[in-house]
Amino acid sequence: MDDRVRRVWLARRMEIAEDYRDAVLPGTTWENRQFSGCDFRDADLRRLVTRGCTFDECDFSGADLGQSRHQASAFRSCVFERAVLAESAFHGCSLLGSSFMDSGLRGMFARDSDFSLANFSRANLRRRALSGLRFREANFSDANLAGADLRDSDLRGARLHGANLTDADLRGAQLDAHGLVQANLRGARVDLDIAVAFAAAHGLVVG
Repeated sequence: MDDRVRRVWLARRMEIAEDYRDAVLPGTTWENRQFSGCDFRDADLRRLVTRGCTFDECDFSGADLGQSRHQASAFRSCVFERAVLAESAFHGCSLLGSSFMDSGLRGMFARDSDFSLANFSRANLRRRALSGLRFREANFSDANLAGADLRDSDLRGARLHGANLTDADLRGAQLDAHGLVQANLRGARVDLDIAVAFAAAHGLVVG
Protein backbone atom coordinates (compact mmCIF):
# COMPACT_ATOMS: atom_id res chain seq x y z
CA MET A 1 0.00 0.00 0.00
CA ASP A 2 1.61 3.29 -1.08
CA ASP A 3 1.58 6.36 1.21
CA ARG A 4 -1.21 8.17 -0.64
CA VAL A 5 -3.57 5.19 -0.51
CA ARG A 6 -2.63 4.57 3.14
CA ARG A 7 -3.50 8.18 4.09
CA VAL A 8 -6.94 7.84 2.48
CA TRP A 9 -7.46 4.47 4.20
CA LEU A 10 -6.62 5.97 7.59
CA ALA A 11 -8.75 9.07 7.00
CA ARG A 12 -11.81 6.94 6.44
CA ARG A 13 -11.29 5.50 9.91
CA MET A 14 -11.09 8.87 11.64
CA GLU A 15 -14.36 10.73 11.96
CA ILE A 16 -14.79 14.15 13.55
CA ALA A 17 -18.15 15.59 14.63
CA GLU A 18 -20.10 13.17 12.42
CA ASP A 19 -23.87 12.97 12.96
CA TYR A 20 -25.14 9.44 13.69
CA ARG A 21 -28.33 10.54 15.45
CA ASP A 22 -31.11 7.98 15.01
CA ALA A 23 -28.82 5.85 12.83
CA VAL A 24 -29.81 2.19 12.47
CA LEU A 25 -26.61 0.13 12.57
CA PRO A 26 -27.31 -3.15 14.39
CA GLY A 27 -24.62 -5.81 14.16
CA THR A 28 -21.95 -3.42 12.85
CA THR A 29 -18.25 -4.18 13.48
CA TRP A 30 -15.67 -1.39 13.81
CA GLU A 31 -11.95 -2.04 14.14
CA ASN A 32 -9.19 0.51 14.83
CA ARG A 33 -11.46 3.44 14.02
CA GLN A 34 -11.35 6.86 15.67
CA PHE A 35 -14.35 9.05 16.47
CA SER A 36 -14.10 12.53 17.96
CA GLY A 37 -17.08 14.64 19.00
CA CYS A 38 -19.53 12.40 17.12
CA ASP A 39 -23.26 12.36 17.90
CA PHE A 40 -24.76 8.88 18.42
CA ARG A 41 -27.87 10.04 20.28
CA ASP A 42 -30.81 7.61 20.04
CA ALA A 43 -28.90 5.45 17.52
CA ASP A 44 -29.64 1.75 17.17
CA LEU A 45 -26.25 0.17 17.91
CA ARG A 46 -27.43 -3.21 19.15
CA ARG A 47 -24.81 -5.96 18.85
CA LEU A 48 -22.18 -3.38 17.85
CA VAL A 49 -18.63 -4.80 18.00
CA THR A 50 -15.63 -2.51 18.49
CA ARG A 51 -11.99 -3.59 18.62
CA GLY A 52 -9.22 -1.10 19.28
CA CYS A 53 -11.46 1.90 18.58
CA THR A 54 -11.32 5.30 20.25
CA PHE A 55 -14.28 7.56 20.97
CA ASP A 56 -13.43 11.01 22.33
CA GLU A 57 -16.21 13.26 23.68
CA CYS A 58 -18.92 11.36 21.78
CA ASP A 59 -22.58 11.47 22.85
CA PHE A 60 -24.41 8.13 23.18
CA SER A 61 -27.40 9.53 25.10
CA GLY A 62 -30.46 7.36 24.56
CA ALA A 63 -28.56 5.02 22.21
CA ASP A 64 -29.31 1.30 22.25
CA LEU A 65 -26.04 -0.56 22.84
CA GLY A 66 -27.69 -3.75 23.98
CA GLN A 67 -25.61 -6.92 23.44
CA SER A 68 -22.68 -4.84 22.16
CA ARG A 69 -19.11 -6.10 22.57
CA HIS A 70 -16.05 -3.89 23.07
CA GLN A 71 -12.46 -5.11 23.16
CA ALA A 72 -9.52 -2.79 23.98
CA SER A 73 -11.56 0.26 22.96
CA ALA A 74 -11.47 3.69 24.62
CA PHE A 75 -14.53 5.83 25.36
CA ARG A 76 -12.99 8.99 26.80
CA SER A 77 -15.27 11.73 28.19
CA CYS A 78 -18.28 10.22 26.40
CA VAL A 79 -21.90 10.58 27.49
CA PHE A 80 -24.06 7.46 28.05
CA GLU A 81 -26.99 9.06 29.85
CA ARG A 82 -30.17 7.00 29.40
CA ALA A 83 -28.28 4.64 27.08
CA VAL A 84 -29.35 0.99 26.94
CA LEU A 85 -26.40 -1.22 27.90
CA ALA A 86 -28.22 -4.49 28.60
CA GLU A 87 -25.96 -7.50 28.04
CA SER A 88 -23.16 -5.25 26.75
CA ALA A 89 -19.56 -6.24 27.53
CA PHE A 90 -16.37 -4.19 27.89
CA HIS A 91 -13.06 -6.08 27.99
CA GLY A 92 -9.83 -4.19 28.59
CA CYS A 93 -11.51 -0.86 27.82
CA SER A 94 -10.99 2.67 29.08
CA LEU A 95 -14.08 4.74 29.91
CA LEU A 96 -12.11 7.56 31.51
CA GLY A 97 -14.27 10.55 32.44
CA SER A 98 -17.42 9.23 30.77
CA SER A 99 -20.87 10.00 32.18
CA PHE A 100 -23.45 7.34 33.09
CA MET A 101 -25.62 9.68 35.17
CA ASP A 102 -29.19 8.42 35.62
CA SER A 103 -28.30 5.20 33.79
CA GLY A 104 -29.35 1.74 34.93
CA LEU A 105 -26.49 -0.24 33.35
CA ARG A 106 -28.65 -3.32 33.76
CA GLY A 107 -26.86 -6.40 32.52
CA MET A 108 -23.66 -4.57 31.58
CA PHE A 109 -20.46 -6.59 32.09
CA ALA A 110 -16.96 -5.16 32.38
CA ARG A 111 -13.57 -6.81 32.94
CA ASP A 112 -10.10 -5.27 33.25
CA SER A 113 -11.59 -1.86 32.46
CA ASP A 114 -10.92 1.65 33.75
CA PHE A 115 -13.80 3.91 34.83
CA SER A 116 -11.63 6.53 36.55
CA LEU A 117 -13.24 10.00 36.77
CA ALA A 118 -16.50 8.58 35.38
CA ASN A 119 -19.81 10.06 36.53
CA PHE A 120 -22.31 7.57 38.00
CA SER A 121 -24.34 10.15 39.92
CA ARG A 122 -27.82 8.77 40.70
CA ALA A 123 -27.09 5.64 38.62
CA ASN A 124 -28.85 2.40 39.54
CA LEU A 125 -26.07 -0.14 40.09
CA ARG A 126 -27.98 -2.38 42.47
CA ARG A 127 -26.47 -5.88 42.60
CA ARG A 128 -24.17 -5.17 39.66
CA ALA A 129 -20.97 -7.19 39.15
CA LEU A 130 -18.25 -4.52 39.39
CA SER A 131 -15.38 -6.47 40.91
CA GLY A 132 -11.78 -5.74 39.96
CA LEU A 133 -12.59 -2.50 38.13
CA ARG A 134 -10.88 0.86 38.49
CA PHE A 135 -13.12 3.68 39.72
CA ARG A 136 -10.50 6.16 40.93
CA GLU A 137 -12.03 9.60 41.55
CA ALA A 138 -15.33 8.48 40.02
CA ASN A 139 -18.54 10.23 41.10
CA PHE A 140 -21.07 7.90 42.77
CA SER A 141 -23.05 10.63 44.52
CA ASP A 142 -26.55 9.36 45.38
CA ALA A 143 -25.95 6.19 43.33
CA ASN A 144 -27.63 2.94 44.31
CA LEU A 145 -24.93 0.29 44.81
CA ALA A 146 -26.91 -1.89 47.22
CA GLY A 147 -25.74 -5.49 47.02
CA ALA A 148 -23.15 -4.67 44.33
CA ASP A 149 -20.06 -6.86 43.98
CA LEU A 150 -17.12 -4.45 44.35
CA ARG A 151 -14.49 -6.93 45.46
CA ASP A 152 -10.93 -5.83 44.66
CA SER A 153 -12.18 -2.64 42.98
CA ASP A 154 -10.20 0.60 43.20
CA LEU A 155 -12.42 3.32 44.69
CA ARG A 156 -9.67 5.64 45.89
CA GLY A 157 -10.75 9.25 45.64
CA ALA A 158 -14.28 8.28 44.60
CA ARG A 159 -17.09 10.61 45.64
CA LEU A 160 -19.60 8.52 47.59
CA HIS A 161 -21.76 11.22 49.18
CA GLY A 162 -25.24 9.76 49.60
CA ALA A 163 -24.26 6.51 47.86
CA ASN A 164 -26.16 3.43 48.97
CA LEU A 165 -23.70 0.57 49.57
CA THR A 166 -25.88 -1.48 51.88
CA ASP A 167 -25.11 -5.20 51.63
CA ALA A 168 -22.39 -4.53 49.02
CA ASP A 169 -19.33 -6.79 48.91
CA LEU A 170 -16.26 -4.60 49.45
CA ARG A 171 -13.71 -7.25 50.36
CA GLY A 172 -10.33 -6.34 48.92
CA ALA A 173 -11.59 -2.99 47.66
CA GLN A 174 -9.55 0.17 48.11
CA LEU A 175 -11.40 3.13 49.67
CA ASP A 176 -10.18 6.26 51.35
CA ALA A 177 -11.47 7.80 54.58
CA HIS A 178 -13.84 10.25 52.87
CA GLY A 179 -15.64 7.44 51.05
CA LEU A 180 -16.00 5.42 54.24
CA VAL A 181 -17.67 8.38 55.95
CA GLN A 182 -19.87 9.55 53.08
CA ALA A 183 -21.54 6.29 52.00
CA ASN A 184 -24.22 4.18 53.64
CA LEU A 185 -22.35 0.94 54.38
CA ARG A 186 -24.90 -0.83 56.56
CA GLY A 187 -24.60 -4.58 56.10
CA ALA A 188 -21.67 -4.32 53.66
CA ARG A 189 -19.16 -7.19 53.64
CA VAL A 190 -15.64 -5.96 54.31
CA ASP A 191 -12.23 -7.36 55.17
CA LEU A 192 -10.20 -6.49 58.26
CA ASP A 193 -8.29 -3.64 56.60
CA ILE A 194 -11.50 -1.83 55.61
CA ALA A 195 -13.03 -2.47 59.03
CA VAL A 196 -10.04 -0.83 60.74
CA ALA A 197 -10.05 2.06 58.25
CA PHE A 198 -13.80 2.52 58.78
CA ALA A 199 -13.35 2.69 62.53
CA ALA A 200 -10.51 5.20 62.20
CA ALA A 201 -12.53 7.33 59.74
CA HIS A 202 -15.29 7.56 62.35
CA GLY A 203 -12.93 8.59 65.12
CA LEU A 204 -12.64 5.23 66.87
CA VAL A 205 -9.40 4.03 68.39
CA VAL A 206 -8.62 0.40 67.62
CA GLY A 207 -6.47 -1.58 70.07
